[in-house]
Amino acid sequence: MKIRKIKRWVLFVPFVCGILSCSQKEVTLGDLEVIPLPNKVSLLNDGSSFVIDESTTICYPEGNEKMKRNAEFLASYIKQIAATEVRLSADTEGGDNVIVLSLDNTFSNDEGYELSVSQKQISLKGKTEAGVFYGIQTLHKALPVTDGTTLAAIPCGNIKDYPRFDYRGFMVDVGRHFFSVDYLKEIIDMLALHNVNYFHWHLTEDQGWRIEIKKYPKLTEIGSKRKGTIKERGSKELDSIPVSGYYTQEEAKEIVRYAAERYITVIPEIDMPGHMLAALASYPELGCTGGPYEVATNFGVFRNVLCGGNEKTLQFAKDVINEIMDIFPSPYIHIGGDECPKYHWKTCAKCQKKIRELGLKDSKEHTKENQLQAWFMGEVEKEIQKRGREMMAWDEILAGNPAKSTIVMAWTTPEARLKAIENGYRTIACPIQHLYFSNAKFNQLRGLSSIERVYLFDPVPDGATPEQAKNIVGAQACIWTEWTKDSVKMEWQMMPRIAALAEIQWSKPENKNMQDFLKRLKHQLEMYKVYGYNYKEDIHEALDK
Repeated sequence: MKIRKIKRWVLFVPFVCGILSCSQKEVTLGDLEVIPLPNKVSLLNDGSSFVIDESTTICYPEGNEKMKRNAEFLASYIKQIAATEVRLSADTEGGDNVIVLSLDNTFSNDEGYELSVSQKQISLKGKTEAGVFYGIQTLHKALPVTDGTTLAAIPCGNIKDYPRFDYRGFMVDVGRHFFSVDYLKEIIDMLALHNVNYFHWHLTEDQGWRIEIKKYPKLTEIGSKRKGTIKERGSKELDSIPVSGYYTQEEAKEIVRYAAERYITVIPEIDMPGHMLAALASYPELGCTGGPYEVATNFGVFRNVLCGGNEKTLQFAKDVINEIMDIFPSPYIHIGGDECPKYHWKTCAKCQKKIRELGLKDSKEHTKENQLQAWFMGEVEKEIQKRGREMMAWDEILAGNPAKSTIVMAWTTPEARLKAIENGYRTIACPIQHLYFSNAKFNQLRGLSSIERVYLFDPVPDGATPEQAKNIVGAQACIWTEWTKDSVKMEWQMMPRIAALAEIQWSKPENKNMQDFLKRLKHQLEMYKVYGYNYKEDIHEALDK
């Protein structure tokens, strides 16, 4: 970001002596070319700017609570980044030294906005309150970081902007390690800064069940606790440090509320029928063998999964999903479907009986056990659809030929992503090779290589036809917390890769340029410091080369 300082004469009246004086005050100029890069930025390039001072007023439509909250967000950002207190007003008549927020239903994109900056006024319009919020994020990031001794200024110009993808997601796993409600709110603020609009909350795992289900209290009484964790990859030795924690339904609703204020939808995930050891430890009758089971202390893929042929197990899944839908108003409910070995299903009397009842046969593409999983998940999907919601699942679900209404998260291979869109599934790109920020193999936390690995990725796979490309509805990054126990490690993995993710999700691919992105990244890092976000300092060495 290009930062310039200019002089501005400020007339003020000292309250003590009442004598008029003149004082010179510097103005620091920001930059409208932010992260993610807006689709069209037109700058006057004549040095003119809108200067923000304590008489600046943010105006919003009277009676619109969402726009009032948007104005409050912008005022708080200006205070945090530019150390200036501005005013708020429900008067949108305009005038000098005002920032006017308004709605314009002629815009074609619900999340689009137009930002016009003159010396006297900033006008920010969007079709919806969400669109205005994304314009506010652009203003937020256009502000220069000041120490309060200079005024902040926005260069005169115009931005017309809207996102490339409607779905811009970020996933956090709290099953392996638990993170507090307060810290999840901090993460949501990080997502808002980067124009992310979906928070995928991975709530259950072999290593811990993290959400209260009132009909099945043992899920948290037993399933939310484990006696320890393996010390390192490949080790069998435990650290003997108990891990526990879960969210009450009221706490989960508070996260939903907090995210919604920032135009972020929380998508809950209850991973089934695999990754269910915590549930099996709580209710052994849900498994094929009857146990005994234990909440996992190591990581990986386990043979013990929910029994696919047991009617009580299917009822359990439906009951849980219905309570989840009571908590989360999200249009999407994620039910996992990944890494579910069929080891016990092949010999389980109930599973094999259900396979015969359904008339399932092995085919070239799908084993009868994989088809049983697709049937099981299809029954859960019907429950989801009764409530007017849609089901999401990881791409392994394609092994059982699921219903076309399923939304697929393609994580395993480029071929899986291509297969999903070729077969007409709405697909979200989240490949392990590029967008698993916690994956040590692909995302080393040093230098530029892991940033480039994210930035240069295109969610639309090579070889996709224009019609198939339309089935890519978005992209998502994921953090799995096997080895992420605290906020510092979490943020090292997020920052600054999430800035590269933002540009994948929002900006037009033809506008992307790695070197230009790295120049703009310097200011993003300044903002991370203001907010206390952790990142590996060696990135500065790479950027300064």
